[in-house]
Amino acid sequence: MGKKKVLVSHCEIPQPALDLLKEKYECIICPELPAPTRQQVLDRLPGVDAIFWWGKGSLDKEFLDKAGPNHDLVIDKSSTLDHAATEADLKIVVSILSSYNTHNQWDIARPQWLLGQQLKDSVVGIVGLGGIGQAISKRLRAFEISKLLYTGHKPKPEATTYSAEFVSLDMLLRESDYVLIACPLNSETRSMFNEGAFSKMKPNSVLVNISRGEVVDQSALVKALETGQIFAAGLDVMYPEPLPPDHKLLSLKNCVIVPHLGSATLKTRTDMAMLTARNIIAGLEGTPLPAPL
Repeated sequence: MGKKKVLVSHCEIPQPALDLLKEKYECIICPELPAPTRQQVLDRLPGVDAIFWWGKGSLDKEFLDKAGPNHDLVIDKSSTLDHAATEADLKIVVSILSSYNTHNQWDIARPQWLLGQQLKDSVVGIVGLGGIGQAISKRLRAFEISKLLYTGHKPKPEATTYSAEFVSLDMLLRESDYVLIACPLNSETRSMFNEGAFSKMKPNSVLVNISRGEVVDQSALVKALETGQIFAAGLDVMYPEPLPPDHKLLSLKNCVIVPHLGSATLKTRTDMAMLTARNIIAGLEGTPLPAPL
């Protein structure tokens, strides 16, 4: 009996993870750059036993049916990114604190030029106190904030570790100087941040989104930034990705945008790939997965 086959959906998976899989299995690696098309992945699926999926597209019934009867499991890149996403979030906040978005202007002689907000003594509200939200909460204490608020379906016992106070979304919006979005995207959170939400926020407030772009109504955000309804925004996610070059958000001086780099550190990407590879091995060998979904 030959080796089991693993389809790897991208050729730039960190090498240690590929080496781990190659010790046991035949790896079929999609070579296309910057990424294979959906059809190119589908064409390689028949007869594989597992799929190492790294991509933005959705895995659905078509993929599973195409793989055929040998197919045992699909493993997505694992969510080992709490630390990196947290660092990305705080980097965005720091960029806004100092109003680094200068658009190549330099006018330090003016005492009111390029003034930002500060975290010290501020109220920070987190929408979604999951793994990333908790990691953010832990690090925020070093900035000597005055109060940490969070909202969600119900209070979380972990919140006591960070002295975080559970409040309604309305209260969080009204009281927070910084609003950090770290919740999942679903039917409840889609366009949660709309004109109504922005109307409740302080004029000095800063919005930071590291969740999913669709949580924010971008047209409403543009209006809130242009009219001074809120002070600034920082986005690691948006829709579509990338934004069209002429999108209004890209030209606003009070909006900092980074290209969805929440997991973009060497260690995090390698850890994600290694855990995914170990999940595949465990699944194919019939042992418990290190990180089951």
